[in-house]
Amino acid sequence: MEEIAELLRETRTEAGIELSEVSKDLDISEIILQNIEEGKIGSFKDVFTLKTYISNYAKYLGLEPDKIIDEFNEYLFEYTSKIPVKELEKTIELNTKEINEERISSPYTVTKQKNKKGVYILFYLLVLILVILAIFWSVNQITVEKNNAYVFNYRK
Repeated sequence: MEEIAELLRETRTEAGIELSEVSKDLDISEIILQNIEEGKIGSFKDVFTLKTYISNYAKYLGLEPDKIIDEFNEYLFEYTSKIPVKELEKTIELNTKEINEERISSPYTVTKQKNKKGVYILFYLLVLILVILAIFWSVNQITVEKNNAYVFNYRK
């Protein structure tokens, strides 16, 4: 990365272009351009955005952006390939362990899941009771009317 940063800085200074001018032309912050020229990739959160900045900066300076991006990719590969496999496995194991463990939390912060089945059972039970009451009332009305009808028949 230091080689890329140095190439960009030297090309800009040889062309007699100020960093503020590049910043205005590319609509990239001077701090970002300064970090690129100093090779500080740790100050960038996203590698893909950094690649875009480097590519645009190289185009602006008349360099071959594809070649510079290829060099940057090689640098990233070398940097990431130096991480020991054991560390990667340990990190993966810790991440999966955290997911599988049940977390202890306060009962005040835990949201309780609503029992929807209970609501449905209660609803159906209420409907069933109402239907039984309606049937009972209807049967009662019919028998009361028959008794009343027989009473009226006997009076005539």
